[in-house]
Amino acid sequence: MARLEPFSPKSHGKPRVDDRRVLSGIIFINRNRLRWRDAPSAYRPQKDAQ
Repeated sequence: MARLEPFSPKSHGKPRVDDRRVLSGIIFINRNRLRWRDAPSAYRPQKDAQ
């Protein structure tokens, strides 16, 4: 993760989600050939309650 740190985007107001969780989710989706909605809830994007 330290080697990837310079490539991660900077936060602009909203608190950032855990980059490891995002990368792990992307790898999981690609490896299992799933759509985001078919992924386990741990990897799905969190919706803001408005």
